[in-house]
Amino acid sequence: MAFPPRYPLLFNPKARSQRGQRTFRFLMEHSNRFYLCATNSSDEARDLASRFAAEGEPVVIAAGGDGTLNAVVSGLAGSQTALGVLPAGTMNVFARELGIPYDNLLKAFEVIERGHVREIDLFEANRAPFMQMAGVGFDAMVIEETTWETKKMLGPLAYLLSAVKVLGEKPPRMEVICRDGRRVEGVAVLAGNGSLYGGQFRLFRMADNQDSMLDVLVFKEAGYKLVLDSLKGLALGGVDLAASTEYFQSEDFTVIAEREVPVQVDGELLGRARKVCFSESPRRLRVLAPEDPLPGSRFVEVMKAMMLWPKRIADPATKAGA
Repeated sequence: MAFPPRYPLLFNPKARSQRGQRTFRFLMEHSNRFYLCATNSSDEARDLASRFAAEGEPVVIAAGGDGTLNAVVSGLAGSQTALGVLPAGTMNVFARELGIPYDNLLKAFEVIERGHVREIDLFEANRAPFMQMAGVGFDAMVIEETTWETKKMLGPLAYLLSAVKVLGEKPPRMEVICRDGRRVEGVAVLAGNGSLYGGQFRLFRMADNQDSMLDVLVFKEAGYKLVLDSLKGLALGGVDLAASTEYFQSEDFTVIAEREVPVQVDGELLGRARKVCFSESPRRLRVLAPEDPLPGSRFVEVMKAMMLWPKRIADPATKAGA
């Protein structure tokens, strides 16, 4: 009699949010399908994932948010072992990017069971790998200010409260230096391997996680001007359309700040640095994902269409071709 496969599954047993509790119940209800590995730290998650890959496991599942995924990805990168994703975090940006159901663990597990593998680029910030995005300055400061306790109580709203606090501070100036010699000055930098930021916002509208390029947004204004210009840009069809931002693509670049600033990768604080080097990793990631976008992932496309609406009205050529 053939039995269904069991998958190594890494999870954080300390997750006590409502989503974390639901995830734990799901794991217990389906424990006959997993080899459950409760991890004590991101380092342990990375090392366990690396060990499973070395032993030839075809699939390793990560149950958690983008930070947990980042640790497991660090252990699997460059191997033939595919990553399975069970979204259990606050934002689950990477799952949304790939069209994996981010609010239904059973449907996410069905994606793993179907076994369709997608191979994507990985990039590094000061040699720390990331699969979705990274930030230098403002957004990393928000993550630095947001405590685990506030995330547990308020969910995504916790980041908004931290952002209000950070907006009142004067950021250091920084310069982005690209391989081709281009130089851009600003106060904050975001780099996207995928198109989504913060879950639902398509900040990097030209991004493709299979093109070996990072999409880079440099913000030139600080404080509430940064927020207002970003919202204006989104209304026109993209943050980069605001006058105080610059958007470009690059294989690698370096950010140099006038003083040490926070740096984050995939929503996890990496630390502080004055110089941050971005480059493509020589390793790639195999991940289990839907062959076609799932209906639930169409929300982002609807949002994109709504953001383009004012631009279509203002552009006669666009209206004529509609």
